[in-house]
Amino acid sequence: MTEAILLVGGKGTRLRPLTVHTPKPMVPAAGVPFLTHQLARARAAGVEHIVLATSYLAEVFEPYFGDGSALGLHIEYVTEEEPLGTGGAIRNVASRLHSGPDEPVLIFNGDILTGLDIRALVRTHEATGADVSLHLTKVTDPRAYGLVPTDDDGRVLAFLEKPQTPEEIVTDQINAGAYVFRRSVIDTIPAGRVVSVERETFPGLLAAGAHLQGMVDSTYWLDLGTPAAFVRGSADLVLGRAPSPAVPGRCGDRLVLPTATVAPDAKLAGGTVVGEGAFVAEGARVFGSTILPGAVIEPGAVVTDSLIGTRARVGERSVLTGTVIGDGAVIGARNELREGVRVWCDARIPADAVRFSPDL
Repeated sequence: MTEAILLVGGKGTRLRPLTVHTPKPMVPAAGVPFLTHQLARARAAGVEHIVLATSYLAEVFEPYFGDGSALGLHIEYVTEEEPLGTGGAIRNVASRLHSGPDEPVLIFNGDILTGLDIRALVRTHEATGADVSLHLTKVTDPRAYGLVPTDDDGRVLAFLEKPQTPEEIVTDQINAGAYVFRRSVIDTIPAGRVVSVERETFPGLLAAGAHLQGMVDSTYWLDLGTPAAFVRGSADLVLGRAPSPAVPGRCGDRLVLPTATVAPDAKLAGGTVVGEGAFVAEGARVFGSTILPGAVIEPGAVVTDSLIGTRARVGERSVLTGTVIGDGAVIGARNELREGVRVWCDARIPADAVRFSPDL
């Protein structure tokens, strides 16, 4: 049996206000909590037992997923009373693992949308006899990431902090947030304190002569840590660009959940999702956006690359581009909100209050 740990304890501060009431892995992407996609892909790869390492709003997870049987999984939950970092969270759930000392344990970060071939990563780990194997991906601009150079056989040579100068960019390979640990290695992580696998565990293992193996898989990969990335990831799931067996419907230009209502002349495109109980009125146009359950898009509104929170309302003829509207917020008629704007939960913007253009 292959088992896994999913790290889902982060506060998701970069995603606020989406994460004010909802932990980041539970924010809906393509109609279901994002975590559902990760669990479904793990199950499709042969994983049977998953431990969720929770912390922030930990009480939300178990009522939704239960014991995991609906997904063909056995799910357990371990909550950190105080955040322990990635390494500390892994060590904190070690007692729930069933694997023997030399068996592989998969570990995933809870905010990465990826097309990783999970079985191939496990095969690489076993074939090379590695202590830890890492999924690496290549990026065009690696300056925002830690670099992971490898030799010709894929063995990790170093873990380098974010490069500051062109000379420091020695590779375009970065840590993509999925690992296979030899079970016994997990027990070497210090217990009961904050530990970062990226800054402490991996460099320490390398310095001690451990075998760390990298596997480059440059299929779809996206860090969903920002609102813009989250909206794009949801749209890519709907469009079929990002693979997931958990999308509740056929891939295409739009995904309308069963109890949602969309006016016949409203236009939806670009991977737009309309959640349960949401309403898109006549003449509205919605492109590449996520409309969460119970939200209302009033007549003639135009919403592009945005996320509209649960029970939020976008007023008549308002134009939103690249924005995030928190749960329960109300955008009055004929407002214009542009890239980067975040409207907090339950906020009220009166009609005709915000405008970039002279007229709408």
